[in-house]
This record gives sequence, structure tokens and C-alpha cells, in this order.
Amino acid sequence: MTDWTPYTARAKDWFEDLRNRICAEFEAIEREAGSQAAFEYVPWQREEDGNDNPGGGVRGAMKGEVFEKVGVNVSTVHGTFAPEFARTVHGAAENPAFTATGISLVAHMANPHVPAVHMNTRFLTTARAWFGGGADLNPPIPRAEDTEEFHAAFRAACAAHNPTYYERFSKWADDYFFIPHRGVHRGVGGIFYDHLECEGPPGEAGGGEEGDGAAWERHFAFTQDVGRAFLDVFPRIVRRRMAEPFTDADRQTQLEWRGRYAEFNLVYDRGTLFGLKTGGNIDAILMSLPPQAVWS
Repeated sequence: MTDWTPYTARAKDWFEDLRNRICAEFEAIEREAGSQAAFEYVPWQREEDGNDNPGGGVRGAMKGEVFEKVGVNVSTVHGTFAPEFARTVHGAAENPAFTATGISLVAHMANPHVPAVHMNTRFLTTARAWFGGGADLNPPIPRAEDTEEFHAAFRAACAAHNPTYYERFSKWADDYFFIPHRGVHRGVGGIFYDHLECEGPPGEAGGGEEGDGAAWERHFAFTQDVGRAFLDVFPRIVRRRMAEPFTDADRQTQLEWRGRYAEFNLVYDRGTLFGLKTGGNIDAILMSLPPQAVWS
């Protein structure tokens, strides 16, 4: 079995570099709006009985004139799943030991015409090793131009790696980011992918047919392009909409929509559950919740 430790380190370095570039771009947008808002970074350490290297992360948060609340978190953790939870995680039933490194971002915007957004990419190891992630746009007041531009960016990122990726991963996003008890989607979609295997028999999802590490390099390159696509497209959408006038009715629509966003993240989101089940930082896990919301 491949020793994934150096691969995890490389992925960690990329996620931290991506965090730095995204946060710098978001702060630049705040400056354009006449705001001096900046990210505050709070490191945290995970705790696990009997584990002298449980890992941790850094929670980054900013509240500004454009970004009402945005969190950009990175973490790298190591440990052992509880037996009941291990049965629900890819490859963990065979061996409950795991590592996970990734970046997670959620932005809730001050102007209802600017879409909220979520982006997450990650690399995990159990008895298996795989990449997952994606990004989805969540406008309270959808605009066709923004939706198409967002999807076009990820369609291009997917096409550079596999001609089937966009169709598969956009459908996966539509299926995943759905609120069953409301019968509505959380937003206008994007892409979502998981279990891009880094080694394994030929024919498995992701596949290891190139040999140890080769599939990892392919999937890491794709995951990097997902991050680059996000950094390219979302700031353009923000700048297009952030100065548009809005009404009290628009704000009410935004607050009601945020309520449904919160419902999804607390009831259905797998990332929220993973963080809580693995002893992650509570503030970092729940940074996805909006600063204000209403239920009418």
C-alpha cells in the first residue's frame, strides 16, 4: 500500500496557498468598496485520546461591506474514526485510521443580488485514498448571466481533464444540494465530486491503473483546477453585482433563502457531520451558517 504522507503534505500546501490567494482577492474587493475589512485567522488544534498528532487547522473569517460573513478554513487532521461512524466512510470499515486535509469556503454576501457561494476541495485517506470537492452558487435572487458564467468556468475546468466530468459532476451537485423536506435545490448548482480514487484495480472509479501515485497526480491536478476556476469566476460575479441597489423586499427574500441554506447544512450536509464526528473546531464547522436568517 502506498505511503500517502508526502502526498497529503503536498495537498495541504496547495490548500493553504489557495486560501491565501482567495482571501487576498476578497480583501481587495472590500478595498474597492471603501472597506478596510480583513480576515482574522484563528489556529485550532484537534484533540483525540491516545493520539499525540491529531492535527488541526486555521479558521479564517471576515465581516465586511461586501462580504457580510465569509469563512475560509483549512485543516489537516489525523486519527481514528469511532467504529459506528467508520462504517459510513469510504474505506474506513477495513481500517478506522484516517487522514484528511482540505479547504472549505462559504461566503454570505451583504447585497442580495450577489450570490452566496460554497467551495470545498479535500484529500482523504483510510484504507483508500481519494479526492473530493466542488463548488456551488447560491443566489437568493438568481440571475441567468451569473449562473451560466459560473457553470462555464467549471465546465472548462472539467473538460481539461475528462470529457465526462462536467455532466457527471454537475448532476451530482444537483442531486446533492437538494433539500428533500422543502422539495427545492439549495441554489443553482455547480459541480460536486467524491471518491476520485488514487490507486486501485483497473476499472474502479478513479482507477490506479497508471501505478502508485499516477492517479493521485491526475486527480490533484483536477482539484487544483477546480480551485483556480473558483478564484477566477466568483470575484467577477461579485464585482458585477456588489453595487446594485436593492429593496427591503430583496433583503427579506435573501433572509428567507438563508434559512433554507441553514436547514440544508444542519440536516443534510456531509461535511458538517464529518467535522462534528471527527472532533473538529466547532466554530470552523459551523462557519457555513449565515449571520442572519428568518423563517416566515
